[in-house]
Amino acid sequence: MRKKSYHIAVVGATGAVGQKIINLLEQITEFNINEITLLSSKRSAGKKISFKGQEIIIKEADEASFKDVDIAFFSAGGEVSRQLVRFAVESGAVVIDNTSEYRMSSEVPLVVPEVNAHTLIRHKGIIAVPNCSALQMVTALQPIRRLFGLERIIVSTYQAVSGTGIHAINELKDQSMSLLAGEEATASIMPAKKDKKHYPIAFNVIPQVDVFTENDYTFEEVKIIQETKKIFEDSNLKMAATCVRVPVVTGHSESVYIELERVATVDEMREVLSSAPGVVLQDSPSNQLYPMPIYAVGKTETFVGRVRKDPDNPYGFHLWIVSDNLLKGAAWNSVQIVLTMVEKDII
Repeated sequence: MRKKSYHIAVVGATGAVGQKIINLLEQITEFNINEITLLSSKRSAGKKISFKGQEIIIKEADEASFKDVDIAFFSAGGEVSRQLVRFAVESGAVVIDNTSEYRMSSEVPLVVPEVNAHTLIRHKGIIAVPNCSALQMVTALQPIRRLFGLERIIVSTYQAVSGTGIHAINELKDQSMSLLAGEEATASIMPAKKDKKHYPIAFNVIPQVDVFTENDYTFEEVKIIQETKKIFEDSNLKMAATCVRVPVVTGHSESVYIELERVATVDEMREVLSSAPGVVLQDSPSNQLYPMPIYAVGKTETFVGRVRKDPDNPYGFHLWIVSDNLLKGAAWNSVQIVLTMVEKDII
């Protein structure tokens, strides 16, 4: 069968996620790309990016950028998506949006292919990629939920600075150098650029990701809770989250406590995780084998370890989940959505 060909656009082509998407698109073989349009802000327009041996000039993204585009990846922030996604859809493109702008819209599927690929058929031009922390967690928990049911989730995240962008990465490096030199570390980004106070992240842990809401949960924590319930299609799921920023460049880690609907053994849990799509089980305490972000970087899988039965609750389990937040948490999941749609012949 002849492979389909598509005109692809990447909005936010110079950003961390946009760059990852472009790199992944260079490697795919499941469909052909007959044209690629790279878009960014006015500041980056005119720069060149290499794609399959060709130098592609980046253009400024505007309302007219999507003529004849079949698939548009958006990863340039919520404001850009708010302004331009509708023009892409009106031009006939299917939008894969990496921002929080459309995630909770009832009209927009929020998709992790290993978990809820069946919802892709419902799209009306826009498909949302979940928050990176929710995404890796549901990937690991879906096979458990399917076999044993899921009553409650309590998650504490240990999130890398790359989730905030290249400026946060540079600030972590600058602060580290300053502190190692015995100088004061200045902060202008963490824990949230738009908040009143900023704290150093180098050699520090900050129990705040994004700004606080009225109930003293941060927006990041609220997003994880709401998005997980939407992806699992379970509004009755009991859930709480604490999101923490740590001095790691790339790779989110999570300590997750779950309560099942029926009793399971550790061996049963390990067995289901070892055969789950998109999941790699790394769980051998006697050999000190467990997931760590430094080893997850550059990999598309979600890694799970430290699988333990709760000592007091027969339905409770503890897990440690790690993934590359820029790949599975954003870029790879975006490309994976398109690959799934091509496979199902719905694009």
